[in-house]
Amino acid sequence: MATTLAKAARSVEYAARLEHVSKSFATPGGSQLVLDDISLDVAPGEFVTLLGASGCGKSTLLNLVAGLDEPTAGTIRTDGRPALMFQDHALFPWLTAGKNIELALRLRGVPRAERRGKAEELLELVRLGGAHGKRVHELSGGMRQRVAMARALAQESRLLLMDEPFAALDAITRDVLHDELTRIWQETGLSVLFVTHNVREAVRLAQRVVLLSSRPGRVAREWEVGLPQPRRIEDAPVAELSLEITEVLRGEIRRHGQH
Repeated sequence: MATTLAKAARSVEYAARLEHVSKSFATPGGSQLVLDDISLDVAPGEFVTLLGASGCGKSTLLNLVAGLDEPTAGTIRTDGRPALMFQDHALFPWLTAGKNIELALRLRGVPRAERRGKAEELLELVRLGGAHGKRVHELSGGMRQRVAMARALAQESRLLLMDEPFAALDAITRDVLHDELTRIWQETGLSVLFVTHNVREAVRLAQRVVLLSSRPGRVAREWEVGLPQPRRIEDAPVAELSLEITEVLRGEIRRHGQH
């Protein structure tokens, strides 16, 4: 694998650091507080899942970390510019799989002569070797998300932000991509902040699960997931911790419904 993707020892203190972050949006009646006083660190090489009910501000928080929006209060610092992967693969349909990746490499300043080889290395990493010339319409949903992952990795960021990237996939494809993401995370040493509303997915993937309360989103509770990888979503310890987290999540939803 190319040296740009190899796991490297780093002495940075954090991949992302959020300190007392709040976010409000203007409304006809004034403003709406979406995120309230969130402090959170993601350590170098750590895999963190961000969990919460729909509308709790998970995606808003990810957009703030990505630099797509500014917090109303507080500070956000990251180890370089993060890469962002959405639920929609957002590939350009008029480009091949490889050319979609090469575009990201070009924007990063990689010389033209090197782009094809690097794109092929990235496709190999996501186990799509030989797909460089395939058009988007020729790829399955799971294959498109693999290309999107390779394109995110092409940005050579140390922090990968993922906003429910597997939510639209069937259960089997999603399970396969869980395995692939875990493997890539372990091989590259990336830090990952992964947004989901699926409790089992959160426990299946993460070293740490962070639960946001219902709006306004606050850090309600965190769990260290002390289970070795690889894990299966149906494993008894995964199911047991998922049940515990689900009960706390239900309590947050009920509490929100009383206001």
